[in-house]
Amino acid sequence: MQHNRPMLYKFKSKATGDLIMLEQHGSQLLRIMGKEPAAKGILLCADMPEALQAITQAIARQEALAREQQAAHGQEEVGEPAELITLRQRAVPFMDMLRRCMAQACDVVWGV
Repeated sequence: MQHNRPMLYKFKSKATGDLIMLEQHGSQLLRIMGKEPAAKGILLCADMPEALQAITQAIARQEALAREQQAAHGQEEVGEPAELITLRQRAVPFMDMLRRCMAQACDVVWGV
């Protein structure tokens, strides 16, 4: 019997507690960082500055697009209810994890 439970990403590091994300959100962040979404993986400490920059740029693009859409539609609500939680809100805990890992020179892994 198959259960239709959503896949989760469980990001782990020695510097922080575990960070759990739904598959679609974890995959989105991995793609933004230039990583192919996979059940197992590692983000090396050396790659974290670039990853943080890529996430920051993606957030800026999403927020600029949202402002443009809002300006085009006046003050009407734009988007589907699922879009009420922004990339920034989803990414901030992960970005914090990366900053802490960089400070302590440790990697982030998932699926292990």
